[in-house]
Amino acid sequence: MSLTQVFGGRAKATELEPLGVIDIGSNSVRLVVYEGAVRAALPIFNEKVLAGLGKAVASTGHLGEESVERALEALRRFRAIARILKVKNLRVLATAAVREAEDGRGFIQRAEKVVGTRIEVLSGAKEAQLAAYGIRMGFMGADGLAGDLGGGSLELIDIYKDRLNDAATLPLGGLRLIDQTGNKIDRALPVVDDAVAQVNWLTNGRGRPFYAVGGTWRALAKLHMEQTNYPLRVMHGYVIPTREAIEFCQFVRRAKKISALPGMDDVARARRDVVPYGALVLERVLEALAPSEVVFSVFGIREGLLFSLMPPHEQAKDPLLCFCEDYARQRSRSVVHARELCTWTDALFDGNGPKETDEERRLRYAACLLSDIGWRAHPDYRGEQSLNVVAHAGLSGIDHPGRIFLALAVYYRHAGADDGKGDDFSARLKLVVSKRAQKRARIIGAAIRAAHMLSIGMPGVIDETRLSYEGTKLVLSIPRAYVALDGERLRRRFGMLAELLAREAEIRLAT
Repeated sequence: MSLTQVFGGRAKATELEPLGVIDIGSNSVRLVVYEGAVRAALPIFNEKVLAGLGKAVASTGHLGEESVERALEALRRFRAIARILKVKNLRVLATAAVREAEDGRGFIQRAEKVVGTRIEVLSGAKEAQLAAYGIRMGFMGADGLAGDLGGGSLELIDIYKDRLNDAATLPLGGLRLIDQTGNKIDRALPVVDDAVAQVNWLTNGRGRPFYAVGGTWRALAKLHMEQTNYPLRVMHGYVIPTREAIEFCQFVRRAKKISALPGMDDVARARRDVVPYGALVLERVLEALAPSEVVFSVFGIREGLLFSLMPPHEQAKDPLLCFCEDYARQRSRSVVHARELCTWTDALFDGNGPKETDEERRLRYAACLLSDIGWRAHPDYRGEQSLNVVAHAGLSGIDHPGRIFLALAVYYRHAGADDGKGDDFSARLKLVVSKRAQKRARIIGAAIRAAHMLSIGMPGVIDETRLSYEGTKLVLSIPRAYVALDGERLRRRFGMLAELLAREAEIRLAT
């Protein structure tokens, strides 16, 4: 497979058409503006207002007037923002609260005048479909059940790679449950169990991942990270084993004072009352489903809509490598050189070298693409700054161990492979990944470090050289045109690479 096939290609950011999505949910109204409908689209603006449209729909059948005014005010502002950002394509979606309220149609008429475009009121089935597309946008080869919990409803859908199977919409949104039970969580337990019991295909997800979508469930993930002192504060791809997730949900919903839980200060005030109900719903779904693990996603119906607008060839691209290549184009000295590193390091994992899986190869390519993004930083801090940037970057199509592997590989590219140089953050990150991954990060970091000493970060040099194994030796062959680049620092760095591979280093200069 060629590198072009692996990475795909994409238009330059200046050629993309800004696309905006407004999601009028039961709890929040949010605008996200993306650079365009591409596989690794970057959000260039993101704002939400917690309007609470659905907080009284279950008991009154109506949207509250105060909530309606807050939502309309948000839409007025969002229209102005879209105009300033020159959004060419503005899509507006409304979900459960508007769909079910008796005065929902009247609200839509007012809202369409304010926002200046048509609003699509999603059916439960369409909402589930877009949530599934959001999972496909954020994960490679997703295979499991997804649940999107909003203020008014819970959408469940079975995803197998590019196929969407059974789906259901349940009246289990957090605001609805508060309204329906008079904010008595014990009364909500049988309501949740009765609704979940109606979904007779949930057992299809047994032993497969459960993808948790929605702001309330992301808030739960934040609380869990705080409780476990997890080293990253990245929601997307965060994983909790099923039994641990169930026990944590029970702990949250039984808490006497929810506001006192560690990490709750970082949760929006308007969402805090909903968190115990979100914990209850997740707990009961997991008990019925028995998945292998819970995977949290920041990608939902907005990203699902974006995914649905892409042609099939764009959907098929690798989101991680698309992002890394874009980032390299913006931040490194040469994206061409970054691609050359991918090919140059292939030789280290061929033949007698260490074996790697397809996923490990993919992560190696990503590390090569990101390896030079810190070159503008002060030399003494390039490693630490690159580690921070990569660890917290807006990556998709990758789990947390993979993300940490990339961060460590780029860190070692600048700081060398000596563990004694690591800072506290890098030391904490190492606790999350395997010894094998740490060793691979050192090898790849050392290889990129040696390559940059030879090429000075410019294209057209390392692709003329060759790496090979010969018995106990790792050999670097340099053609006549570049023999003057040989030197003590190159030999020292190449020697470190060979040592990590348990080989003797040899540099051969053409005569």
